[in-house]
Amino acid sequence: MNRAAPVRLSELVATLSLVADLGMGRPMERVLRQTVIALRLADAAGADDSVRAAAYYTSLLTWVGCAADTSELAALFGDETELYADSHDGDLAGVAMAMFVLRHLGRGAPRLRRAALVGRFLATAGRSVQQVMQAHCQSASELAGRLDLGEDVCRPLLQSFERWDGRGVPGDAGGADLDPAIRLVQLADNVEAFHDTAGVDGAVTVARERRGTQFDPALVDCFLNHCGDILAGLDRIQAWDEVIALDPRLGVQLSDDELDRALQAFADFADLKSPPRLGHSRGVAALAADGATKLGLPAPDVRLVRRAGWVHDIGMIGVPSAIWNETRPWSLAQAERARTHPYLTERMLAGMPGLAAVARCAAQHHERLDGSGYPHGLSGDALPMTSRVLSAADVYHALGEPRPHRAPLAPDAAARTLTAEARAGRLDPDAVSAVLTAAGQRVRRTPDGLTARETEVLLHLARGLSNPEIAAALTVSRKTVSTHLEHIYAKLGVTTRTQAALVAMRRGLTG
Repeated sequence: MNRAAPVRLSELVATLSLVADLGMGRPMERVLRQTVIALRLADAAGADDSVRAAAYYTSLLTWVGCAADTSELAALFGDETELYADSHDGDLAGVAMAMFVLRHLGRGAPRLRRAALVGRFLATAGRSVQQVMQAHCQSASELAGRLDLGEDVCRPLLQSFERWDGRGVPGDAGGADLDPAIRLVQLADNVEAFHDTAGVDGAVTVARERRGTQFDPALVDCFLNHCGDILAGLDRIQAWDEVIALDPRLGVQLSDDELDRALQAFADFADLKSPPRLGHSRGVAALAADGATKLGLPAPDVRLVRRAGWVHDIGMIGVPSAIWNETRPWSLAQAERARTHPYLTERMLAGMPGLAAVARCAAQHHERLDGSGYPHGLSGDALPMTSRVLSAADVYHALGEPRPHRAPLAPDAAARTLTAEARAGRLDPDAVSAVLTAAGQRVRRTPDGLTARETEVLLHLARGLSNPEIAAALTVSRKTVSTHLEHIYAKLGVTTRTQAALVAMRRGLTG
């Protein structure tokens, strides 16, 4: 795959901040604006370059764990996005935190289940909620490690829910023990949220009210003294461009191997959204790449398919976990919400020109040849073979995995379903054949070795259709038809259309 431009580390991490916005139901580019505030505050406070760099990446990653690893949160609170929407409203510590949790526990659940959740929370002094919060911090810190961001970023991420007064979660640090980067980020986070809803006055008020409790008092004083400069033009800036320009690593570009490792981290993070899907994205990527190789696609296309497989479900993070974990048939509203995830995948990756082709391919994994797919209803030649292989691999791999509403299918049953989708005109037969072969499934062939698609081409050929007409009938390109004909002639030992037609008639295909 020839990338249009190199991919920078700052772009990848900034993309993850968009994922966090999406998964928490917050306005797009919210974390980017928070990062601008954190860097301006760092400059006003005279922070050295190492603290400034740590604050940059810590800010972009602070909420990623909360956005992805939400299955347990959804089990406790229902729609996690509603919980996050309320989380800035008060100074949450001690009794205030307990009351906040009790108001949200079991929201939307039957009365008996809600009562059970509240009782367990009170009996364990909120241990289950604390464990979820700590797990989110650990997830973000681990991701930073996989992106080679170093201990200066991994350490403050573990303190995301700590407080200056020591009353945070897990309550192991406070005051001067809090990493300088997380102090900057915590204040910037709240300042951005209140500035968005109540302007400069709101931002100043929340900083002043929580001085010495949630926030470092010296840092609050610095903000109050420089709030005009720190908040200047915040509602008018191009947040993405400004954050990329602030990159403390000066536009470090990723090698192919580094990019692959980062996209694998994206894959694992996307799968955290629903426990039954763990390993799905890696599995789809491997199967799709093997299928593309079986088809004889060039190496750049194989690499594109593999990378698209790693990130194809990143948009799932933008859909509440309760939908993915639903054990009953989806309502119309739930189905429509779930169907947005390929579009969200494309939207999340749109800021990286170097991954434009990967983003397009990933976003098309639910499109279908007959136009019945989503999100754009593409069909026929609008879907390149790379996208067709990814679609087939995604369906086959998903069928073999458990889901909350069904048990996994056996490999033979999954293969039959995939083949039926090809016969119905929704999946590409060549892509299906290649994926099944890659998965170790036997693919039916004629005595002459023709695949199911080649047999279809032969039938149309025998009926007198031209190459363009065959291409239109099968919704493939003319080049693909020509390739099929070359294979047919070679396998049948013929050199002309007439000879091939005679073979078709002998087989009774024209009856």
